[in-house]
Amino acid sequence: MDMQDLIDANNRLEGAPPQAILAWAWENLAPDVAATSSFQTQSLPLLHMIAATTPDLPVYFLDTGFHFPETLAFRDELMARFGVRVITLQPLMGHSGFKRQHGELYRTNPDLCCHLNKVEPWQQVKQGLRGWISGIRRDQTEQRRDTPILTRQSNGQIKVCPLATWGEADVWRYIHRHDLPVHPLLSQGYLSIGCAPCTRPVTAGEDSRAGRWAGTAKTECGLHLEPPTSS
Repeated sequence: MDMQDLIDANNRLEGAPPQAILAWAWENLAPDVAATSSFQTQSLPLLHMIAATTPDLPVYFLDTGFHFPETLAFRDELMARFGVRVITLQPLMGHSGFKRQHGELYRTNPDLCCHLNKVEPWQQVKQGLRGWISGIRRDQTEQRRDTPILTRQSNGQIKVCPLATWGEADVWRYIHRHDLPVHPLLSQGYLSIGCAPCTRPVTAGEDSRAGRWAGTAKTECGLHLEPPTSS
């Protein structure tokens, strides 16, 4: 796919439903394509669509060793309910190795903590892929505001964001329409969930991601910060 092909595909897919974008990704990039998911409430629509549209698509979960127990239980529940192919990744040195060497790194250097626990293991997998499917949306953070449906990354891989044009209301309409379960911590104010030490509940009037890395300028774990070479 050259640059013009990518531009043309982006134009065609900009107004397409996410299911059609998933189908395009599978048709054009399979079998060397995979998705990532954090298995929180915001992840539900894409996981449900993958199960219905591209059930052979592998979904990677980055197990940092610091997730809430409720997140791990919710992951297992969705695996059983949707039948998606989930592959769990751990840091290259393992959970115990990381904790021995770095302890509570999330307190002193959260960027490095995310890099070692998320970015590094995912980079190892990415090397063998032509495509990466992500559930990020333009409305979530300033960094994601201009997210294209398709992006060619520096390694030549095509990043596919089927939900890029969706907003929070679209997510909830889909969840209610399909009667999907929600993360067990949602009722306690956890609207966006990452690792337990770096996530707090949000209060009335706050942005849904305000509880992520609260008290710091950090808004991204690093997976989505690579500048694209073309779009």
